[in-house]
Amino acid sequence: MFPFERLQVWVKSVNFAEEILNFVDRMDRKDSFSLGEQLRRAAISISNNIAEGGGRNNKKEKIYFYNIAKGSVYEVVNLIEICKRRGYLTETNHKRLYGDAEEMAKMLSGLMGS
Repeated sequence: MFPFERLQVWVKSVNFAEEILNFVDRMDRKDSFSLGEQLRRAAISISNNIAEGGGRNNKKEKIYFYNIAKGSVYEVVNLIEICKRRGYLTETNHKRLYGDAEEMAKMLSGLMGS
């Protein structure tokens, strides 16, 4: 097992990405190419950067990649707000995804502080 696979935030981010990918697959075709693709990339970027940071031995490098992951979380938050306004997300689903994103951002902050 790789060290990053033990991180709860990595597990959460992979599950989150899977949920986002399933959501994007159901989007209207016209928005799935622009908005959906951006959302897909941002969601995948979270776990990718946690994994890459987890593979670094230098603390500064770890923090660098965890910071990028946190930025991708923020990007997803912005994109799900746009999706909600475009009618792709209900208020309930938006709140759930938003809450998951908020939790990951806090977890990443904690990871960077430790």
